[in-house]
Amino acid sequence: MKTRMQPIGNAWSKLPRLVRDLSHELSKKIDLQMLGAETELDRQVLELIKDPLTHLVRNCADHGLEGPADRKKAGKPEIGRITLNAFHEGGHIVIEISDDGRGLPLDKIRAKALANKLATEAEIAAMTDQQVMQFIFKAGFSTAAQVTSVSGRGVGMDVVRTNIEKIGGTVELKSRLGKGTSFIIKIPLTLAIVSALIVECGGERFAIPQISVLELVRAAPGSESTIERINDASVLRLRNRLLPLVSLRELLHLDDGKVDETKRSSGETFIVVTQVGNYTFGIMVDRVFDTEEIVVKPVAPILRDVGMFSGNTILGDGSVIMILDPNGIAEASGGQGHAETAHAAEELAGPATHENERVTLLVFRVGGGTPKAVPLSLIARLEEVDGKSIEFGDGRPLVQYRGKLMPLVPVDATYETKREGRQPILVFTDGSRSMGLLVDEIVDIVEERLSIEMSAKRPGVIGSAIVSGKATDIVDTGHYLIQAYPDWFGNMDRHGTRAASDGKRLLLVDDSPFFRNLLAPLLSTAGYEVTTAESADQALGLCEAGRDFDVIVSDIEMPGMDGFQFAETVRKNSRWQETPLVALTSRTAPQDIDRGRQVGFTDYIAKLDREALLRTLSETTATARGAA
Repeated sequence: MKTRMQPIGNAWSKLPRLVRDLSHELSKKIDLQMLGAETELDRQVLELIKDPLTHLVRNCADHGLEGPADRKKAGKPEIGRITLNAFHEGGHIVIEISDDGRGLPLDKIRAKALANKLATEAEIAAMTDQQVMQFIFKAGFSTAAQVTSVSGRGVGMDVVRTNIEKIGGTVELKSRLGKGTSFIIKIPLTLAIVSALIVECGGERFAIPQISVLELVRAAPGSESTIERINDASVLRLRNRLLPLVSLRELLHLDDGKVDETKRSSGETFIVVTQVGNYTFGIMVDRVFDTEEIVVKPVAPILRDVGMFSGNTILGDGSVIMILDPNGIAEASGGQGHAETAHAAEELAGPATHENERVTLLVFRVGGGTPKAVPLSLIARLEEVDGKSIEFGDGRPLVQYRGKLMPLVPVDATYETKREGRQPILVFTDGSRSMGLLVDEIVDIVEERLSIEMSAKRPGVIGSAIVSGKATDIVDTGHYLIQAYPDWFGNMDRHGTRAASDGKRLLLVDDSPFFRNLLAPLLSTAGYEVTTAESADQALGLCEAGRDFDVIVSDIEMPGMDGFQFAETVRKNSRWQETPLVALTSRTAPQDIDRGRQVGFTDYIAKLDREALLRTLSETTATARGAA
C-alpha cells in the first residue's frame, strides 16, 4: 500500500522554475515558499492536482502580487511571497496556496459579473463579499485588463474547481483587500490510505476511520463504565459524564441472532467513543479487532444515498467491508449531523434564535407539583443511593461518595429526605467537589426548543417553559451549588482548590437571559470578571465607552446583528481588534466553523460544553498574554 503514496513535493518540483520565469516576465520580485513537501498523497491524486496547482501559482504571481513600486507604496517588502503548504487535517489532505498581495478586487469582480450578465444588479447588491468572490470560478471570467500569455483568456479557475471536484475535493477561497488571497484545496480520504479500526456487529465487519475515534470502552455490569437506559435511550456513565449511545446493530438492522451468548449473559458491550465536530457519542459493537491501514475505495453508486457509509475497502484476507461515516451515523441517530442539505435548510430558514434552538434537558419531579428541568450537559452523573446510607452533619444531609462526603441539597426547603428505599440524586461536579440534588423521580431526557416564557421571582428557578407539552420550571443550578459550597463559584482550579485571581476580564454576549444566567456563574469558576451584554449592539456600546476585556465570548444566533457580523465589526475596531473572540453556539457544522474563522473568531465551541469552553478560554487568554 505504501508504494501508492508519494510526497507532494514531487508535484511541486517544477514550480520554482515556473516562478522564476514569471518573475522575469512580469518584472516582479517573487519568493516561493514550500511547506509540508513530505506530505504523502495517493499517486492518482498527485497526477490530478499538478495542473490545478500550477494554475493557482500563476494566478497568485500575475493577479495577486503587486509590482515592487506598488508594494513599496503600500508599505510592504518589495519581494512578494507565495506560500504552498500541505498537511493532513480531519481525514482530509489540505493544500493551501496563498500570497501576500493585493487581494481580490471586489468592485472589479462585481462590474465584470454585471457586464457578463452572470447576475442582475439587485442580486449582486444583495450578495456578501464571499459570494461575490465565487464569480472567479465561472467559465470565461477574468478581471485581467488584457490578454497575455499568463492570463486574461478566461480559462483557468473554472477548470481548477472542476478537476478538484472530480476527485471529490473542494476549493475554498479567502481574501482580504491589501493583505492577500488564499486558496484551500481539501481532498477527502476516499483517494487516500487511512488508519481504521476494524469492528464487528451482527456477524459483519466494518471499518471506522481512526481519526474520529477517541477511545474504546468495555462496559459490563459492576464496572465503572455501565450502560443505562432512560426513556428507552441508552447512555454510558463514563468518568463523570453521560455519553449518548448508538447501537450499530439497530441502526443498520443487523439483528440476525448471531450475538455471542457468553456476552449476552455477561452483559458485556464494546463501545467506540467517537467525536464529530464538538459532538461526542458512543457506537455499540459486538467485537473490536485491531487497527489497519486501508486503501479507501469510493462507495458504489447503488449505496451512494446511504449516508452512514463513506467508502469500502478490501482487507488482507480478500473480504470487502464497508467504511462507516461517523457524521452519517450521528445524523441518522438524531445527533449532530453535518449534512449539506441540513445546513442549506438552516440558511434558507434564516438565522436561528433561542426560541427555536434545541437544548437537551433532564426532566424530573419533586413532590406532586410542576415538573422541573435542568440542562443535561451540566449533570455529571445520575445516582440512586440507599436512603439508609444518607447521614447528617451540621444539620445537613450527606452521603459518602467516592471516598468523600458529598452534601445533598433538596430542591424544595420542605422536602423530606428518604430514610428508606432508593433516593435519586443529580450529581454536579467541578474538580474534586461534588453536590447532589435530591429529587423524587427522574422522568425523561428530552431535546426541546427552549423558550423561557415566564420569568420566576422565587430563588432556584430561572423561569417556566413548555417541555414535552407541559409547563416546566427551569432550575437555576447555581442557586443550589452555592448552598452546598458558598465559594463554589469562587476562583478554584480544576482540582477544586482555591486559585488566585489574575483579574481576567470576560465579556459574555448572549441575547437569552437563560444562557446568561447559566453561563455567567460557570465562567466565574475559572476566575473571570464577567460582564454580560444582551445584544451585539450593547456590547459595541461598551467598546465605545472605552471598556477593555481579555476575552470576548459571543453567541452566534442573535436577533439584529448576529455573531458573525459582530465579529467582523470587532475586528475592524482598533480597541478590540486584537482581543480573543470565542464563538459559543449550537451550530457546529464545518461550514459554520469555517465561516466563524473567516470573520475573525479565535475559536468555536459548542454551547453547554463546559469543559471545552473553560479549557479554550484558559488557553486563549494564556496565549494572548504570552504574546503581549
